[in-house]
Amino acid sequence: RRCPPGSASLTPALPACTARPLTPPLPFPGQRCERVMAASKPVEAAAGGRGGGGTGLSRWQLALVLGAPILLGAGALYLWGRRAARRGGKGASERKTPEGRASPGPCGGGGQPDGPSHEEMSPLDRAQAAKNKGNKYFKAGRYEQAIQCYTEAISLCPPEKNLDLSTFYQNRAAAYEQLQKWTEVAQDCTKAVELNPKYVKALFRRAKAHEKLDNKKECLEDVTAVCILEAFQNQQSMLLADKVLKLLGKEKAKEKYKNREPLMPSPQFIKSYFSSFTDDIISQPLLKGEKSDEDKDKEGEASEVKENSGYLRAKQYMEEENYDKIISESTKEIEAKGKYMAEALLLRATFYLLIGNANAAKPDLDQVISMEDANVKLRANALIKRGSMYMQQQQPVLSTQDFNMAADIDPQNADVYHHRGQLKILLDQIEEAVEDFDECIRLRPDSALAQAQKCFALYRQAYTGNNPLPVQVAMKGFEDVIKKFPKCAEGYALYAQALTDQQQFGKADEMYDKCIDLEPDNATTYVHKGLLQLQWKQDLDKGLELISKAIEIDNKCDFAYETMGTIEVQRGNLDKAIEMFNKAINLAKSEMEMAHLYSLCDAAYAQTEVAKKYGLKPPTL
Repeated sequence: RRCPPGSASLTPALPACTARPLTPPLPFPGQRCERVMAASKPVEAAAGGRGGGGTGLSRWQLALVLGAPILLGAGALYLWGRRAARRGGKGASERKTPEGRASPGPCGGGGQPDGPSHEEMSPLDRAQAAKNKGNKYFKAGRYEQAIQCYTEAISLCPPEKNLDLSTFYQNRAAAYEQLQKWTEVAQDCTKAVELNPKYVKALFRRAKAHEKLDNKKECLEDVTAVCILEAFQNQQSMLLADKVLKLLGKEKAKEKYKNREPLMPSPQFIKSYFSSFTDDIISQPLLKGEKSDEDKDKEGEASEVKENSGYLRAKQYMEEENYDKIISESTKEIEAKGKYMAEALLLRATFYLLIGNANAAKPDLDQVISMEDANVKLRANALIKRGSMYMQQQQPVLSTQDFNMAADIDPQNADVYHHRGQLKILLDQIEEAVEDFDECIRLRPDSALAQAQKCFALYRQAYTGNNPLPVQVAMKGFEDVIKKFPKCAEGYALYAQALTDQQQFGKADEMYDKCIDLEPDNATTYVHKGLLQLQWKQDLDKGLELISKAIEIDNKCDFAYETMGTIEVQRGNLDKAIEMFNKAINLAKSEMEMAHLYSLCDAAYAQTEVAKKYGLKPPTL
């Protein structure tokens, strides 16, 4: 799946509803491979070009898992409706013209040459004549005159003729739209909708007016109603929904993230993070002599480290999985300017990143990188983490610069090539990614992660190129990796994704079982396996059971809450979906991820409002 605290945005990390991210999904520094790889999907899969055969492992791909082609943009929230799109869509046609024919004749003036006189016409006929004259002015670009005619039509129309009257208001709104009088557009569309609650043209025109007036919530509700009424087949309304959801998500996330309480991830997450590094000094166990003998007191607690060092105490807390004390102990070492100051800065920065406080992490990373007398492994590790942080912040140029600098100062550091290879995959630079993985393997032949990632990179390249022979070669490569490294859970996870792409669901399920055997406390694997049940057997109960198991294992697994929320949207349980999305929001580790989650939540909420106002509900599973 996507990387833990990254890939949260709707544009840089566009959901499965997009053909290809403009900027790739973003990695959390040092994230293990299957989480990163699952965020990088091929163009064909994301567009539904292979029959909806996505892996279901990326959060962006839940629609594919459920057998639905994907939309463009943030419409992950509307993914349930896209099954209807298979029957063909309306495209992106504009809705600028007024309704009714453009008949000659003055506003409310005489009828046709051989028709009845003005005096003989009924009030409705006279209103229609005024509207038709207004249409003529509209098509000639004479919008003020058109408005006068539509106004006359409204005044002439019998009040019981709701549909005709709603058309006149909608036409006048169209003329106001051409004059960019957005308040008047919204007012007239409101009148039209009051008279005809399922009037698509009026709802969509009002949505556009609300967008111009910066009424995002109202815009979203209107465009949601339009999407449902049109069975999600008009790209223009889908794009507006996507746009306003992104804006709403970013606004809310900016405010929420600024005031959020830092939250330490689960121990499993932290251990998984550190296990992705082999040359990270700060994650190594305490050396002999740094800690006194395992002389325990009566309560069974290990005695303190020999030296009065905040850093060494922080390291001991790491071994004890007492992570909440690490930042404070590292700070003591830094303030004392102790001999482990560089290590303490890097350790503190790492935990700032883990709790989602990149602003606090950056000065510490900057300081370590600038310490030319510090251990080069520390500086390279700081560059890797800062580079990953930049990528998470949608700054791929700065990210690449940091990785390249790390390779320059420590060319024998396998971690540099391992993590830069992941970055290259996310940037869709597959050949360069493979080169980096090869270098990592050369430096560290026992690196199971790099070998599995290389296989996945080659597989993605072959899959997106629609070339069967290289796909077969890559699949054989996975078999070789899991045979050579039978204890590498990520190898099985990546192979499972490839197998799912190839519709080999039974074997993919077996690979996930292997992952669970190796890492029974890895909640993410249960989510992946649950999604597979949905795609493979359409077994909602089993899928939700496995995702619930993931939450039981790790109640801080935001991916599980988000996935469950998305499924509940598809089931029509919108209140439950909103509850799940809000839980995921509170666990989000980056502002960008939070923005994405708010977009999902806002979409679900808009659907509840539409259901109340118009009695409209999308199709459910």
